[in-house]
Parts: sequence; C-alpha cells; structure tokens
Amino acid sequence: MGIYIDGNRLIIRNGNSQVWIEPWGENSLRVRMTAEPEMDKHDWALCEPVKECKAEIRKETVDTTDPWYKSEEYAHYHQTGDNYYITNGKITAKVDYEGQISYYNQRGELLTEEYWRNRNRLNRYCTSLRLPARVLKCSKGGTDYELTARFEAYDDEKIFGMGQYQEKHLNKKGASLELAHRNSQSSVPFFLSSRGYGFFWNNPAVGTVTFGTNKTEWYAKSTQKLDYFITAGDTPAEIEKNYTAAVGRAPRMPEYGLGYWQCKLRYRNQEELLAVAREHKRRGLPMDAIVVDFFHWTRQGDFKFEPRDWPDPDAMVKELKELGIETVVSVWPTIDEKSENFGEMADKGYLVSTDRGNGLHMTWMGNTVFFDATNPGAQKFVWEKCKENYYKKGIRTFWLDEAEPEYDSYEFDVYRYYAGTALQCTNIYPLMYAKGFWDGLKAEGEKDVLSLVRCAWAGSQKYGVLAWSGDIHSSFRAMREQLQAGLNMAIAGIPWWTSDIGGFMGGDISDPSFRELLVRWFQWGAFNPVFRMHGERSPWYEREQEYINGVRQLTSGQDNEVWSFGEDNYEILKKYLFIRERLRPYIRRTMDECSENGTPVMRPVFYDFYNDKVAWNIEDEYMFGRDILVAPIMEEGARERTVYLPEGEKWTDAYTKKTYDGGQYVTVPAPIEIIPVFTRSNAKMDIY
Repeated sequence: MGIYIDGNRLIIRNGNSQVWIEPWGENSLRVRMTAEPEMDKHDWALCEPVKECKAEIRKETVDTTDPWYKSEEYAHYHQTGDNYYITNGKITAKVDYEGQISYYNQRGELLTEEYWRNRNRLNRYCTSLRLPARVLKCSKGGTDYELTARFEAYDDEKIFGMGQYQEKHLNKKGASLELAHRNSQSSVPFFLSSRGYGFFWNNPAVGTVTFGTNKTEWYAKSTQKLDYFITAGDTPAEIEKNYTAAVGRAPRMPEYGLGYWQCKLRYRNQEELLAVAREHKRRGLPMDAIVVDFFHWTRQGDFKFEPRDWPDPDAMVKELKELGIETVVSVWPTIDEKSENFGEMADKGYLVSTDRGNGLHMTWMGNTVFFDATNPGAQKFVWEKCKENYYKKGIRTFWLDEAEPEYDSYEFDVYRYYAGTALQCTNIYPLMYAKGFWDGLKAEGEKDVLSLVRCAWAGSQKYGVLAWSGDIHSSFRAMREQLQAGLNMAIAGIPWWTSDIGGFMGGDISDPSFRELLVRWFQWGAFNPVFRMHGERSPWYEREQEYINGVRQLTSGQDNEVWSFGEDNYEILKKYLFIRERLRPYIRRTMDECSENGTPVMRPVFYDFYNDKVAWNIEDEYMFGRDILVAPIMEEGARERTVYLPEGEKWTDAYTKKTYDGGQYVTVPAPIEIIPVFTRSNAKMDIY
C-alpha cells in the first residue's frame, strides 16, 4: 500500500485499487474508490459546480521506535510509516499508515472514522477479525462489484435525513433502510449527524444501510465504485448549505405553490372538475391549483386527453386561469402495449428492457412497460408529446406519478436502463423523469417550474420537484409517520414536500372518525410546504364499468371537497384556507431563503435550536420557517397536547395568546378547530 499526494488530491493505492480524497466545495471532501485501473467517471448527484477550494495536505512521520516497525510482518505489508492529512476548511481527513480514514472538525474533534478490525497491535481496534472498512468484491465473470463500506458507531450519535420511509422514528439511529424506491418510499441517502457532519452516499445502486449500535454499514449489490461526500459545519444550517451547494437547491417556488391545491382520486370529466372550481370561487374560497388526475386519457402512454370526457381542454384551462387557478395534469410513465406511441418507442429503444420474463412491468388497467427516463431521447419524446397535447393548451404544471417506478414486482435484477442495469442505477429514475419536464419547460421559456413527483433522489430538488409521500393509509398512525417522513426528506435536501391530506387509501367521508382525521390533517397541511387535498375516499361509487372503444375507464371515489365532510367541519376547514392565505408573505420569504441557502421550509426543532440538547430528541413537532413552531394533533380524540418550547426564546401560543419562556414543556388546549402553533414572541404574527 502507498499513499501519495497528487496536486489537490490524496490517493491511497494498492495495485489497481485506489482511493481518492479531494475537496468538493467548502468544508467538504469527496471520497472515491475503484478496483479498476481508472476511476469510473459517473458523478451522479455530485454534478453541480462547487467552489474550488485548495486543500492543505501534510505528512506526519509516525514514531517508529516500537520494535514492531522493524518486524518482517510490517515490512511485508507496509510501504510507509507516515500519517497523511488533507484539510479543506472545517474538515480534515486523516489517513494513517494502515490506510484507515478518520474525519475531524476544525477543533480537532473526531466526527467519524472507518471501521477496521485488523491484527495491527498498535491500532486501538486490534483484533483477529481481519474485517476491512471498504470492500469492492468483483462479481463472478462480470465487470461490476459488490460494495460494502463500514464506519464506526457512536452511542451519542443521532442521525436525520435519508429521505422518506414509512415508519415512526425521526432519528434513524438503529434503523436498517433499503436503498431503493417504492410507492411511498424515497431513498435520498444523505444524513445529518448530531456529531456535526453530513454524509451523502453518492450511489444510485440498490442496497441497504444499517445505522447499528456496533457499526454503520453501507451496501450496494452491484456498482462500479465507492463514492461519498462528507461535510462539516458548526450548525445544521451550515451543513445543509454545504450539501445542497454540491447537489443543487430548489428553484424559486411558483406563486401558486404557496396556496391551496384541490385534488381527489380523479375528476371523471371536464364538467365535474369545472363545477368544483366554480363552486369554490362562488363560496369565496381560495384555490390556487386543481388537478386533472390519472386516466383522463384513453390508454396509458397516449399522453393526451380522452375527447369524450374532456371535449375542450383549451376552454377549460382558459376558464380556470380566469378564476386564478392553475391546471395540473397527471402524466404516467407507463406505456400500454396498445398505445399509439408504443411501437415507435419500442423501436427507438425508449422503453425499459428486461433481462428475463415476459417484458411487462405493470398490468393494472392495461399491459404496460415503463418508458426509460434515463434515456435522453426518451425524455425528449415524452416531453414533445406532452408539449403538443398539454402545454400548447396552456398547461404548465405536471403531476409525474409512478416515478419510482412502481414495478409490479420489485425484482431489480430483472430490469435494464439506457444508463445501466437497474441494480446499478434505478434510484436516479425519478430524478431523470423530472429532468425531462424541467428541460422541456425551460426550453419554452418558463421561469418558475414545479412538478409534483411521487419519488425523488438526491438532486431532484433542482428540477423543481414537489415530492409527496405516496399512497398512504387514512389513519392517525399514517399521519404520524408522514411527519417524520416530511422532516427527513427536508434534511435530505428535498424541501418541497406534501402528503395526501386525510391519507390516500380508505377514508369514508360519512364516518365521524375519518372526519376527525381529515380535520386534523387539514390543519397540519396548512403548515406544510404545499397545502394539498387528495385521497381515494372509499368506498368507491358503485357505477357500472364504462368503456370507450373497448378500453375500460376508471371510476372515482367519494367527494373530497372542503364542504364534503359536514357543515361544522366545513367551517373549520374554511378557517385554515384563510390562515394559509394570511401566511403567504411569510411562506414566500421562507421559500426564497430555501432557494438561496438550502435551509428547508419545514425542519426539525434542533435545526434552529442546535444548542438545546432536548431539541435533538423532539420528534412530534417542528419549525415551519424561522418563526413558527407547529405541534400537530395526531391522536384521535385528543383535545390538548404537551409541547416542548426550545430554550433561548419567548414563545406565544397563537390560539390563547399566552407567552411562555422557552426551555420547558407546556400543556395547551387543542379543541377540534385548533392545531397548537407557537410563534417567536418578537415575530408579531397573527395566525388565529
């Protein structure tokens, strides 16, 4: 093994195996390892131009007076007795004579280090396990590698981020997470550590990560290299700023993204949708966007309106614009084998291929194959169809559904993309799906672009992605899980986030228990980055199955408008529509700060109050911008709740107007019409 300085880079070399450590923006390092003669050239999410930083690289000679250094064992295995250090601002990587990498901040405090267990008796982890920290194991007869990377575990460490997983804990310490997308699961492999660093696994391969009590272990089943980014900062905001500088930040939020979005399982036709929009405005209620959801087409992959049910989309979009409402249209990446576009897309290689099986990817409402969003030609083809059939009718906002993509079977070793095998790169699919529409809209001169997308990977945010949490259940448990999902997506760099208010699956609008859930979720939704109603609202209407030219049409669920849940609840929901309107200037400022420096719109309490040790343990409340603390009611029947108020501030209950000193728990009233919200006392905000 040898350690070398190559300009602004430190290299650990052992035959063909080499590790590169180099600056990557302020206070940050990028680490890559290959077992090939040349480093793989994919930058994946680390493709943003970052500030060029000159590293300080130095060598420190190890004290070799110990007799072990003169032994045959040492002479056989080692070429150097030196430690090397590479420093970029507030982070330093130390590479010891064994090749172990440790990371320190500017105060010399250990942030994290690789997990090695070897026989070197001078190493404090001396064992006979012979367990290395990084392994690239070549597949039998192949050119890909199985990758494992291990790091030390720390009892005092808390871990936040990693994207969206359907479970209850905000702190991911102790969790084992699949590095793959599914409906309602988005793997965005960046975490922020309570020890003062951020770590991004720059690899879209399918795998796992385990934040164990004995070690942290990353694994990819098939890849070409090890690639990660690590950054240090004195505050969570500084760490987030460094990370988002490297992978990209959300652009400016369009104005309609600040208001209320109306949606249901699907409006079956043009007149149904217009009737709801007209009624909203007749009642004097605010609405910024309304959604034409899935199966408004004849077949999947046609990318156009079914003319029987949507006879005049141009007039519909024009009327909605006159009402001040943006039209959002659903696009699916599934191409029916009977679609008018299937043959051409198949001939041109624009469809995801399969290495075995019958070639179909999804068989719901048709036999379909996903288009290959990693193929630039396929991106352009789909956009051109949507441009012709939607954009030219005045539609500027698209709902990019099924973006994981949602295969009938998540057997990733079956599928193959333009960019490589699904095992190696499937996690970039939602990013590339959104990129195709971003590029198309930008080419048409659009300034503020937003796409509602049911999945995301690192960097998706720079393409105007509004992620939502997928087809979740209508229950208080699911609601609680969405809070941690939204906060961890925000920490992972995806700040535009929303969930289906009331949940998607289930939810009988005549059931008092569901009505209570809907009210509580709606209140919380008013303090989400995007405020959006949706859900299938079972049981579905009993209608005879409809067909157009032999193609079965999808029906719809129960009503899902604010007046659909009883007159008493209507008055509550109406109140929060106008609360959201009053918050527009505040949300605009918060969104602009997010675009400027990467600070999320909604974020855990510790993000702003990192010196408060209690704040790092708070998982059921959050900050909505700098000045608003939100404590949702997520238990059926609850009419009060206990709230922790971070120290160092005075807090005013927006409902009772009572002011409290920070650094304490308080119990406050929460009648059915109230979500507990506190403001910094100097903010002078009127919410209720």
